[in-house]
Amino acid sequence: MTVYFIGAGPGAADLITVRGARILGTSPVCLYAGSLVPRDLLAACPADARLVDTALLDIDQITAELVRAHREGHDVARLHSGDPSVFSAVNEQMRRLDEAGVPYEVVPGVPAFAAAAAALKRELTVPTVGQTVILTRIAQQATAMPEGEDLATLGRSGALLVLHLAARYVDRVVDELLPHYKADCPAAVVAMASRPDEIVLRGTLDDIAEQVKSAGVVRTAVIMVGRTLGAEQFRDSHLYSPARDRHTC
Repeated sequence: MTVYFIGAGPGAADLITVRGARILGTSPVCLYAGSLVPRDLLAACPADARLVDTALLDIDQITAELVRAHREGHDVARLHSGDPSVFSAVNEQMRRLDEAGVPYEVVPGVPAFAAAAAALKRELTVPTVGQTVILTRIAQQATAMPEGEDLATLGRSGALLVLHLAARYVDRVVDELLPHYKADCPAAVVAMASRPDEIVLRGTLDDIAEQVKSAGVVRTAVIMVGRTLGAEQFRDSHLYSPARDRHTC
């Protein structure tokens, strides 16, 4: 049988993909992180499905559940918040399944940064203003950042930065980015994107930290910093330009 690593999306139950919802609705076993995946999403599981909250399980216990379900002949829906391709800790699970000879597939989902951009009603890439988006985090109690991926280094690019898992350390983020982006650079924080309790904060590097602390945001949030967030006067994209020859590739 197969383990399906499914991107559950940023929170809203209807932002899971059609493929993800279909697999979820037919899998006898579902593993999910109760601290991140909304309970509403589990309503799509079969009525008699075995539901396993992995919030308090370590990697070996999670792997044991996946292997057990496979050996019992059950497909498994392994729900991950957002999209499995970034900050999902899915690699170590796939590595262990390879060692155990358990087949698996990955079903993409809506990432948190995309839901945050939608909440802000912003395209993150803007012609002549910014065409690069960097997804990153900061070193804290979890895994250290590799050499050359600290904020001071990444900030030299001037690209739009999207920081996950950093809201609790917003003062540090601001301090490290100010030399490169300046106090008037647009900044935003979106917490619980797409959920009923969504919080959207807009400002600049000069005031975003105080907004975050006043709103009590410490987790389940992304921080965005970059000039494209405030771009108003910019050239239209070539994609739909009247001057573009649409009869050539």
